[in-house]
Amino acid sequence: MNVAVTVPSSSRWSPEETQLRIELAAAYRLTAKLGLDDLVYTHLSARVPGPENHFLLNPYGLMFDEITASSLIKVDVNGEVVDAGTGQWLHNPAGFVLHSSLHRSGDERACVFHCHSVNAIAVSSLECGLIPMSLWALSYYDRLAYHDYEGPPVRLDERDRIIAKLGDHQAMLLRNHGILTTGRTCAEAFIYMYYLERACEIQVKAQSTGQKIVIPTPDICEYTAALRYSDIQHTGNPGAIEWQALMRRLDREDPSYRD
Repeated sequence: MNVAVTVPSSSRWSPEETQLRIELAAAYRLTAKLGLDDLVYTHLSARVPGPENHFLLNPYGLMFDEITASSLIKVDVNGEVVDAGTGQWLHNPAGFVLHSSLHRSGDERACVFHCHSVNAIAVSSLECGLIPMSLWALSYYDRLAYHDYEGPPVRLDERDRIIAKLGDHQAMLLRNHGILTTGRTCAEAFIYMYYLERACEIQVKAQSTGQKIVIPTPDICEYTAALRYSDIQHTGNPGAIEWQALMRRLDREDPSYRD
């Protein structure tokens, strides 16, 4: 069955920004469908192509399942709203600090996703962190950063520490706080967030049994991680296959995210 979809009609956005808005809005809706949202809190962002390092962020006060392409706000690296979208909303100060950490540098990882998923917060609060005990956890073997909790991230000086801890990784567990993932595209940042949450969920369930957990040898852990990373990267656009399928699902169920 063909599904009619719409795109934002405003001429104030370039075709590239319009497409980016559509994909970021899709990421918000999908995050909500997976139950990884947290009322009006947490945030996903994407840097708009261009030298200004402007980036798109959710309006503070909207639920993730309310987000549309045209409702996203555009901010600069100083936190000033450049484009309020279709409303008069502001951004979450903590969201600005987390996301501007990477966006202000012009890093090729143009998308930054942050969520407060229950399982990730649980695992991030364990001294051991993520255990290489499942297929998905092994994907992050020696490829996962950690950042200690410093309270709500509203202080600008924390940005440098976040970037230093992230290094060249795509994913980070924020201790006592949640997940931070990055990518060159919304698809890439989303897929790293999704699989990291799945890895945390499996660990929480396994640990709840009180039974001893079987851990593969370091050689097998690295071998599996290398294969998984290669598999994720093999298209040259990580997450692209899954992303296309997920967007088709959204278009079937509720294409209003494109508005």
